[in-house]
Amino acid sequence: MSSWAARWLPAWDDFRGRLGSLARRKRRIYLKDEQELALMRSAGALVADTLRRLRDRVRPGITTGELDRIAEEYIRAHNGVPSFKGYHGFPASACISVNEQVVHGIPGPRRLHEGDVVSIDVGAIVGGYHGDAAVTLPVGKISEEARALLYHTYRSLYEGIAQAVNGKRIGDISFAVQRYVEAHGYSVVREMVGHGIGRSMHEEPQVPNFGPPGRGPILVPGMTLAIEPMINQGTADIEVAADQWTVSTSDGKLSAHFEHTVAIGRDGPIILTRWPENEEPI
Repeated sequence: MSSWAARWLPAWDDFRGRLGSLARRKRRIYLKDEQELALMRSAGALVADTLRRLRDRVRPGITTGELDRIAEEYIRAHNGVPSFKGYHGFPASACISVNEQVVHGIPGPRRLHEGDVVSIDVGAIVGGYHGDAAVTLPVGKISEEARALLYHTYRSLYEGIAQAVNGKRIGDISFAVQRYVEAHGYSVVREMVGHGIGRSMHEEPQVPNFGPPGRGPILVPGMTLAIEPMINQGTADIEVAADQWTVSTSDGKLSAHFEHTVAIGRDGPIILTRWPENEEPI
């Protein structure tokens, strides 16, 4: 679940001030030891398994509410707790966003249709630690334009992860995502960003998907980040629905969202929410 970027918080404070509290006041970056990372691996594996299960159920005719029910039942059946349900009042276990919806879509009676794209963001708590990941999936046969958006958003995630290396900086992740996305003609959402993660869903530091390299906190082993490009087919501008959660593109064009929870290791990035190599979503 993405976080509001600190620089936009005053404008959104009326309806999302609580989510912004972590960005408005300075907090330390919490480094995890091996025991904590083991718990985060378990949480991440449960999140990945949940998303794989949902991928197999996405089809024309299913409702977003049904997908949310499947997610919650699966997480609880495997000794986890949904991270999102009740988080600052969010009413569901998964954020499910369709077509022009960027993030934080509230599941309900909406049915998926052939040609839709659906972003599913899931979080789970195991042993007091969170895992968080997202995928955008095709519903049946989709247009080549939609498929290209999904592919390039997915690839941009891995461009960012490749920079999640001991000694680099947060800005190196941000720059890698932005450079790849804009080189392929898409727009990076500015208001929503990735974040640190661990005992809390949203920890420091924030992880934007744009900005200059060589800036921000230095990456060191034990840091755990939710890296999550949110990429629009058209303009980068967004708007928020009356439900005060659902974020959509302002021009009504498609958006895609992919996310992994990543630990900074001594020898490179460690993806805690990785799918089996032969089952990657794109």
